[in-house]
Amino acid sequence: MLTLYSFGPAANSLKPLLALYEKGLDFTPRFVDPTRFEHHEDWFKAINPRGQVPALDHDGHIITESTVICEYLEDAFPNATRLRPTDPVQIAEMRVWTKWVDEYFCWCVSTIGWERMIGPMARKLSDAEFEEKLKHIPIPEQRAKWRSARAGFPQAVLDEEMRKIRVSIDRLEQRLAQSPWLAGDDYTLADVCNFAIANGMQFGYADIVNREATPHLVAWIERINARPAAQAMFAKSKSEMPPRPTATAA
Repeated sequence: MLTLYSFGPAANSLKPLLALYEKGLDFTPRFVDPTRFEHHEDWFKAINPRGQVPALDHDGHIITESTVICEYLEDAFPNATRLRPTDPVQIAEMRVWTKWVDEYFCWCVSTIGWERMIGPMARKLSDAEFEEKLKHIPIPEQRAKWRSARAGFPQAVLDEEMRKIRVSIDRLEQRLAQSPWLAGDDYTLADVCNFAIANGMQFGYADIVNREATPHLVAWIERINARPAAQAMFAKSKSEMPPRPTATAA
């Protein structure tokens, strides 16, 4: 039995959620509401002591970290639709992209997201309420990030993260100009994991991600959104994100 605890189809939670739909695996989705700080409640920390989503429960075995969960699904269900190549060279190419999104792309986008979304949420709390919430966050670095978001990240930090986002967008655009998918001719976890961060950038970063500046990246985002698995995922999943506008054809 599979149960996925997540914030729904956005950011790191989207990775294993989309992988489950793409592989056609039966699972129970459990939406963890970040606006109610459910991931910091004792019941969830009993599942993942770090108080972070996503977390996969497979017959009582808890697997954490979004990309690790995706790879675990490949190993645990080898007869389901494959999202990992069989050729070692292609596997390595796929993992270059999943490593990059985890170590670079995700982090710069995350900081801007925290500034835009977490900061306003944190500032709605009184000082006492905020300090009480922090007591339940198990990771010191996360507590520090909450304080930074509440105060507002320094402009120099935001400028540097936006520079990194532009680097990331350029890298994706250049790669997708060469092949339809990030690791070559086949759709893999490289695409699933990067889509989790890139999806919606044509709305949230429309000045730098658009049909004129990044036609290959926008087409790739649209191709994945059009896949039956992605459509089913978005239709059936609760989400922490507000509804995005519907893209119209140029």
